[in-house]
Amino acid sequence: MSDLADLRPNEEAVELEPASDATLRFIGAIRTPWRDRKDCPRQGRLDGPECQLVLDPVWHNALAGLEDYDTIEVLYWLDQSRRDLIRQSPRSDGQTFGTFALRSPVRPNPIGTSMVKLVRIEKGTLIVRGLDCLDGTPLLDIKPDRCAFTPKAPDKANVY
Repeated sequence: MSDLADLRPNEEAVELEPASDATLRFIGAIRTPWRDRKDCPRQGRLDGPECQLVLDPVWHNALAGLEDYDTIEVLYWLDQSRRDLIRQSPRSDGQTFGTFALRSPVRPNPIGTSMVKLVRIEKGTLIVRGLDCLDGTPLLDIKPDRCAFTPKAPDKANVY
């Protein structure tokens, strides 16, 4: 996804070797109304359109208990994003920021994360509001909202 001709004023890209040091397992796909990045919201809104997290059947039983949460965290792979920018100009005005100071989808490891409202679960498909990714985006993981989560495992002894 690297095209040096596609840089905005003052943006900076680096030459990268192909990534080969990690393997991720996609657990499904995300269905949204957005087919083109220019139409996709910058940040999802909890009053945004209903979207679907379509899990592969092998993961359906992993959803047990998730219905107890109003808000969940969704992690996804931004497969349409370039990965080589180290400085970006989000406003295309020449002012740049380091990639790690932005929530841009353009990152060395394009992992997206959204806190979304869980509307309902229907046979392995989660209906949610609050996403900001393209239709067909690979789904990496789903977690309960960390603020609402109570650990299920026993307490650990102080390890410090």
